Amino acid sequence: MSAHRPSIERIDDELDLVARLLPVGKPCQVIELGCGAAALARALVAQYLHCTVTALEVDQVQMAINLTAPLDRLSFIEAGAQSIPFDDGTFDCALMLKSLHHVPMPLMGQALREVARVLRPAGRLYVSEPTYGGAFNDIVRLFNDEGVVRAAAQGALDAALIEQPTLWQQVDELRFTMPARYSGFDEFERKHMRPSYADHALDDTKIAQVRASFEPHVGADGAWFDRLHHVRVFVRTDAAQAV
Repeated sequence: MSAHRPSIERIDDELDLVARLLPVGKPCQVIELGCGAAALARALVAQYLHCTVTALEVDQVQMAINLTAPLDRLSFIEAGAQSIPFDDGTFDCALMLKSLHHVPMPLMGQALREVARVLRPAGRLYVSEPTYGGAFNDIVRLFNDEGVVRAAAQGALDAALIEQPTLWQQVDELRFTMPARYSGFDEFERKHMRPSYADHALDDTKIAQVRASFEPHVGADGAWFDRLHHVRVFVRTDAAQAV
């Protein structure tokens, strides 16, 4: 049965939430789909010594950077969630941290089936997606409006519960805010407007528009935002073995 908490929590470090909702305190094989810079994966293996993490990423530029900083019990694979290059029942837990909405929309359902395939019975999937709302989102959508793909990600999760009842049950759901600080607009532009995996077709006019929206949030210690997130935790059912 799904647990639902309507209130919005404040989380300073998402690893604390992952540790609360997933069994990472005991020996655990974890796969992360769309790891990006792998900050949470690195923190996970550093803090939880019985965890091994396999991190998948499709961005070749980011993958090359990740491989320059190897870490024990953390391995990197260039692959997408819609085609996971591992055998059935390999992992205990799966993480999708702000990555499901980056999967091509027609392949989101396939990605969730793939995750179910590589999880062991009772394995858990933790999906954290940015919420379409709030001051931070208002700025980002000026150059990268993700309203459609974020809605599609939630729709894919809903559809998985309805169309794949032998694969998934939802066991937890919550919303939280996490603070984000930027020293100034230059840092924001570098991190969000010029990622290696996307071209936002920036020009001087668009940059000036985003800067004008960002600057009112800058104070003596930089710009602070409460970034809104929506977490859902699925468990893979025993019946998935037959799929």
